[in-house]
Amino acid sequence: MTSASVPLLDDDTIAFGDEDLKTANKDALTHPYVTLSHLLFRSTAVISYLFCRWFSNSYITTFVVVVLLLSIDFWTVKNVTGRLMVGLRWWNYVDDDGKSHWVFESRKGQNQNRINERESRIFWTSLILVPLLWSLFFIIA
Repeated sequence: MTSASVPLLDDDTIAFGDEDLKTANKDALTHPYVTLSHLLFRSTAVISYLFCRWFSNSYITTFVVVVLLLSIDFWTVKNVTGRLMVGLRWWNYVDDDGKSHWVFESRKGQNQNRINERESRIFWTSLILVPLLWSLFFIIA
């Protein structure tokens, strides 16, 4: 059978919430590298804002570095950490009439129990505290 005659699958992705999450210990992180990257991009942006003046006298360089790190953080939260750590995903699509639709999903029912509580706490705490820290920097500046 040639590849041209093999029908394409409509959707070859894993159904949302059906990922195999193995938790041997409730206190152990299910996704330690994902959790590290979630915290790393956020904290690196804050640290860059605070200490970039040591390496460059240019405000523009500091601004560009911080915006790039926050952009990477946004992409990571939207596409990786939000899904793996707390079971969220969202996207936008445009229908045939040209109207934009936002779709938000979260794990529900039995799949909700598959979320690691410790990772969830880390995710939501950092998602709330870091913007508060940026607000404090705004007021101080």
